[in-house]
Parts: sequence; C-alpha cells; structure tokens
Amino acid sequence: MITDKLQQELQPEACKVQDVSGGCGSMFAINVTSKKFNGLSLIKQHQLVNRILKEDISRWHGLQLTTKKVSVKNPGSS
Repeated sequence: MITDKLQQELQPEACKVQDVSGGCGSMFAINVTSKKFNGLSLIKQHQLVNRILKEDISRWHGLQLTTKKVSVKNPGSS
C-alpha cells in the first residue's frame, strides 16, 4: 500500500520501503528516487512524500526517509 501510493504519485526510478520496526509496522525506512524531486530542495522533497503518506504516517512511530533526484545528463557530455 505504501509503495503503491508512492508509485502512483511519484513514478519513481527506484522505491524501497522496509519495515524497520521488527515486524509490527510502526516504523519504516523509505528510499525514493524520482524525477518529480528535480528542482525541489531536500525539505520540499520530504514534504511531498509526507503529504502523499499523511494518513499512514499518523499511525507510525517513526520514519527514516531518503529522497534523491534523478540526475539528467547533458546530451553532449560523456
């Protein structure tokens, strides 16, 4: 469900969601790489993910969030 929401909203290049609570579902480590983060500061990236997962986060004890922009190569560079 968490991954589905992130996939739908962010169309990420990479998305990993891991339960780090020992199995009870109260704390997650989320790593997301998305083009939708390009042009956004790290804080804005995290705010975007927090908005997408707002209902879920309210039931958790903690969240470890890592977001990354998709690097865009210049056509003439090697």
